[in-house]
Amino acid sequence: MSRGVPSVRFVTALATVWGRAWGGSVSFDDEFGLFVCSGMRGGFARGGTTVGGVFLTRRPPTRALLRHESVHADQWARYGIGFAVRYLWEELRNPGSRNRFEIEAGLADGGYRAERGITRPDEP
Repeated sequence: MSRGVPSVRFVTALATVWGRAWGGSVSFDDEFGLFVCSGMRGGFARGGTTVGGVFLTRRPPTRALLRHESVHADQWARYGIGFAVRYLWEELRNPGSRNRFEIEAGLADGGYRAERGITRPDEP
């Protein structure tokens, strides 16, 4: 899915500025079509956060984690700026590995331990 949605392009640009302000350096991952801002001192949640088309984090990510985060970038493209509200609402109701956006992105790739009875939407 294209991440060139105008509202997401704007959020992506802001996220790269944010990442640099927190001491990160930005690179582009061709395989997953995702900007990666690593080396940040803070300014992100958990082990990292995808905002628009940028993954903000402290440590260089694994390939599996980038695959997971690229799904979040696709979710941003699908829902636009409204994705931030949707994600936060879902996280309040179903935190962590119960969050439907995390399930869609692949819990194992994102470093989550699946709770019993939780499957990805494309699994039986």
